[in-house]
Amino acid sequence: MPASEEELSNWKGLSRCRRGTNRMAGGVIVPSDGPAADHGGSLTLSVFMTCLVAASGGLIFGYDIGISGGVSEMEPFLRRFFPRVLERMASARGNEYCLYDSQTLTAFTSSLYVAGLLASLVASRVTRAMGRQAVMLMGGALFFAGGAVTGAAVNIAMLVVGRMLLGFGVGFTNQVSLSPLSRTIRSSAPAASLETTHQAAPLFLAEMAPPRWRGSLTAGYQFFLALGVLIANLVNYATAHASWGWRVSLGLAGASAVAIFVGALFLTDTPSSLVMRGRADGARAALLRVRGPDADVEAELRDIAKAVEAARRGEDGAFRRMATRREYRPHLVLAVAVPMFFQLTGVIVLAFFAPLVFRTVGFGSRAALMGAVVLGAVNLGSLVLSTFVIDRYGRKVLFMAGGVQMVVCQVAIAWIMGAKIGKGGEAAMAHPYAVAVLVFTCLHTAGFGWSWGPLGWVIPSEIFPVDIRSAGQAMNVSIGLCLTFVQTQSFLAMLCRFKYATFAYYAAWVAVMTVFIALFLPETKGIPLESMGTIWVKHWYWKRFVHDGKQSNVALT
Repeated sequence: MPASEEELSNWKGLSRCRRGTNRMAGGVIVPSDGPAADHGGSLTLSVFMTCLVAASGGLIFGYDIGISGGVSEMEPFLRRFFPRVLERMASARGNEYCLYDSQTLTAFTSSLYVAGLLASLVASRVTRAMGRQAVMLMGGALFFAGGAVTGAAVNIAMLVVGRMLLGFGVGFTNQVSLSPLSRTIRSSAPAASLETTHQAAPLFLAEMAPPRWRGSLTAGYQFFLALGVLIANLVNYATAHASWGWRVSLGLAGASAVAIFVGALFLTDTPSSLVMRGRADGARAALLRVRGPDADVEAELRDIAKAVEAARRGEDGAFRRMATRREYRPHLVLAVAVPMFFQLTGVIVLAFFAPLVFRTVGFGSRAALMGAVVLGAVNLGSLVLSTFVIDRYGRKVLFMAGGVQMVVCQVAIAWIMGAKIGKGGEAAMAHPYAVAVLVFTCLHTAGFGWSWGPLGWVIPSEIFPVDIRSAGQAMNVSIGLCLTFVQTQSFLAMLCRFKYATFAYYAAWVAVMTVFIALFLPETKGIPLESMGTIWVKHWYWKRFVHDGKQSNVALT
């Protein structure tokens, strides 16, 4: 007999007297005293379409990441909005490093990320009240409005407002703190999932997919994001020859948002989201639709109810516990260090400003845009490669190898630019050396793509216990968004003032983070989330904070 709302409430209470953890079929860690249960279910058409539409959110976000750098290099765009940059290019060739040094120009790119951070602060409450589907619809509408405004812009204010609308779309569809449940998602297929569980679209993927398909479907979000960057670079290259090409590049962000908005109209809201809002009958109907008639829907619904209750209890005071309790010291340190180091690899700003960097080293406009296309393709390829090596070789090995590769490439770029452009940027670089810069930039991106790129998401999703996961993931993404804004706003000014040493600066940070990972990050390869607390007890440094007597508290992951 189907369960009533009162029975569903009673199921939630069961979680108070169960110990250990258990992964339910919806992807949520729930309290349990037994092994994980697979409630069955097949890859239905409803699941596939839901996951396809949700993953397309990554495509739009990736497009917004990749589009601004290429547009900022187009002469018609600069002539209309930033004529002083063109004047500098024509008359001040004595300093190649400072061609694009304009705080207003960088604000055009960075405004998206500060808006995304602001929107994410309220998006979690909106999601709890309205559900994942409503948030995706809202995000799609904001993406469309932002693309329309930037594509039709007639002044700088419209450009910035349009980018901020896109940022608000990012904040709602890629939010920092969706709900207490959203940080308890984990893919059961370790090699494929990049575990961006703080985001609405990946949350849809993880909650809707059957266990044996969850890893592959969740990885689709990151694949679509990298694909979006590549498509943006291709669009910029194709439209650069036309005086109105920049309008097409910016406006297509809105056109692609139509797909996610229309698709979201037909999505089934996730059972977890429906249970959180007290709609047990709707959750049951959603499970039947996405799991198929052969699944044990009632058992899975009970697990979802337990997970919701456990996550709500765990969220209370999470920041205070992580900041004040000694056994959470390693989690606090890594919650700050991982996103900070992730941003300081230098790959993020290169993804935004690659065409401008290539123009600086001597490429023409079309060649610089094609260089960005090559860079995007390398990024996509390295992401695909990462799915095959993350669990084969372990986290620390990839961190070490990727770190060494990035340091070597950054030092090589700094040396070539310093030797061939000069310390004052007074010389033009010969074409073979410009090609060498492109090659080393691609190798640097590849090193990031199969190490820090995916692992920057995987590690935070693995290490946080369930009772502080909300705080840990919120810190991880908040710090990332803040540093993204700071770096995008300051990178071109850094390039002008530090010149070739800008790349030596990033190389030094990569060296520091590689040593940090070698010393302070335990290997998490093959460790079940239920046993993750043991890695701190055995670690040479963190064991002084996490003792055996505290292990039971920390192991609830």
